[in-house]
Amino acid sequence: MPTVRVNGAELYHEIRGSGPPVLLIMGATGDGGHFDTLADLLADEFTVVTYDRRGNGRSPPPAGWTTTSPQEQADDAAGLVDVLAFGPTAVFGTSSGGNFALWMLTRHPAAVRGVVLHEPGVYALLDDVDAVRSPLQAVVRQSRNEGGLPLAVERFWQYIAGDDAWTKLPAALRERLRASASTFFDVELGTYERYMPDDQALDAIAVPVLLVLSEDSHDFFAEVARRLSTRIGADVTTTPGRHGAYHDRPLELAETLRPFLRQISA
Repeated sequence: MPTVRVNGAELYHEIRGSGPPVLLIMGATGDGGHFDTLADLLADEFTVVTYDRRGNGRSPPPAGWTTTSPQEQADDAAGLVDVLAFGPTAVFGTSSGGNFALWMLTRHPAAVRGVVLHEPGVYALLDDVDAVRSPLQAVVRQSRNEGGLPLAVERFWQYIAGDDAWTKLPAALRERLRASASTFFDVELGTYERYMPDDQALDAIAVPVLLVLSEDSHDFFAEVARRLSTRIGADVTTTPGRHGAYHDRPLELAETLRPFLRQISA
């Protein structure tokens, strides 16, 4: 399998197409396979890199690894870009992957040409983070009690992406998500939701940032995007679909991204 050692972790990755580089960062469940269709669509004019975040999918958990942070996730992404020697790269991050992309931008600005944040999980901007987390935590607790981690990851995906979203995932992807569910629930969850770069880091952002909202998603993502847009001076646009638009409306998402990716890659 195509893996590289980065920041103390073995990261599985795939590269498609040719042209200016674009790195796609997945959020919860961390498997780059979520982006297969989107990456194929963008590969006609970009070099698209997808990867499984540490401990997810085909990237094994490092020995003794029991917790993480947005800084560690950002360093992994920047390290992958460095190892692949693409130079400054456009970055797309969705959900908590958007949080990690924002940290990557502020910690490794020389590695980033521009950033797309799709419904980023920067919940520190909200007045009441627990109002977002509590309903999801209740779903996870009940699911783990009924069917363990495999059922919990299924119900989680239905909660965040739609009731029919789980059954529409490719079978191989569903199996990988079940197999590495403990990474999300026992290692990642709770390590990033309340954290974001400080004011000095945000003020230093010097490359374009675009915020993207799905038209049929949860209201709290719109509130996060509105507040982050005001804070960093980024434009907000919309794309059809739900939170997992890269699955249910990938063609439209690709066309939403293209103008910005072309602009920052010119």
